[in-house]
Amino acid sequence: MAGRLDPLTRPFVAADFEPPLALDQAAFRLRPLGPEHNDSDYAAWTSSIDHIHATPGFRRASWPHPMTLEDNHGDLVRHAADFAARVGFTFTVLEQTSETVIGCVYLYPSKTPDFDVEVRSWVRAAHAELDPVLHATVVAWLAAAWPFERIDYAARPAV
Repeated sequence: MAGRLDPLTRPFVAADFEPPLALDQAAFRLRPLGPEHNDSDYAAWTSSIDHIHATPGFRRASWPHPMTLEDNHGDLVRHAADFAARVGFTFTVLEQTSETVIGCVYLYPSKTPDFDVEVRSWVRAAHAELDPVLHATVVAWLAAAWPFERIDYAARPAV
């Protein structure tokens, strides 16, 4: 489309937009993902690789793949830096009553001009029943609290 900015060079969010730092739901909480979540995050995804690959939005993704705990820490540092720089927003999904990671939500610029944002989310295999709940919660949150109009977020099967 003529005159459209490259999705990799246009600002992801407006300079005056304050990204939400939390979302609380009856079954879970969302908080910015950071290196402080390393052990629990690593345990969450390494216990659920096949489940994550079967999750809409991850079926053809290169992640998750085998990594060390140290490599995972580096990824979490990168996600936190992206959040601080406002070029991507990754949230850890925590159990409501503990600091146990049960999933993640990623908001990054779309790689195509058809969408403003690409959203992906996953939950541990042991919490698979929360996937459609997380999806519906994030869809509503994006509409209420985020500036994105064209959202690429893989649908979930009806429950």
